[in-house]
Amino acid sequence: MDLNGKTILITGGTGSFGKKFCEHVFKNYKVKKIIIFSRDEYKHYQMSKIFPQYKYPIRFFLGDIRDKDRLYRAFEGVDIIVHAAALKHVPICEYNPFEAVKTNIIGAQNIVEAAIDKGVKNVVALSTDKAVSPVNLYGATKLVMEKIFISGNVYVGDKET
Repeated sequence: MDLNGKTILITGGTGSFGKKFCEHVFKNYKVKKIIIFSRDEYKHYQMSKIFPQYKYPIRFFLGDIRDKDRLYRAFEGVDIIVHAAALKHVPICEYNPFEAVKTNIIGAQNIVEAAIDKGVKNVVALSTDKAVSPVNLYGATKLVMEKIFISGNVYVGDKET
């Protein structure tokens, strides 16, 4: 996939994947813009020190994937979404099942619906080996997330999203 000239939004973009992804993209492509979508304002601040806006085509967008209205706003003009936001620590998911479902499942549904409605051309979701024959809640929520993204492809049909 050619990323040159594209606007890319990364959910959970202040995490370890988002930082490495930005390094790779800025080194190898001339993107129009990368939008970092994350709910942690302190991590936004820290990442803005690594990738200052005066030097990189980057925008920090505070938001939560559980907030569909905020996603609609963030997805305006986006060509590619990389979904990396999740509650990913197994014990935290086990002790907070409602939060795990709201973030990893409902958040994924919000992303798919908003991406379809906003006409985003490409959406990529990160998953885990724990989604294969899951034995814990984290793996189960990521399995459902995968099914949601696959069903989004079916729902779109011949459209480009």
